[in-house]
Amino acid sequence: MENENKLFGTLFGSIDLKTEEHLDIILSTMDKDHSIYYLVEAIKSAHRKGAFTIGETEVISKAIRTMSRQ
Repeated sequence: MENENKLFGTLFGSIDLKTEEHLDIILSTMDKDHSIYYLVEAIKSAHRKGAFTIGETEVISKAIRTMSRQ
């Protein structure tokens, strides 16, 4: 039971990985929509860690909103 709840890791602080095979599946089945999702999650993670200036954050935010509408 305890092993069922144990995670292999977490991507970008928001995507749980259950096993190494789970990561392999993510990598081998990634399409355009998934790649945009992962890029957005990576950017959000970097922002939470203070990687961007206020101006950079505004530009990234606008770019994400623009991509999401398409």
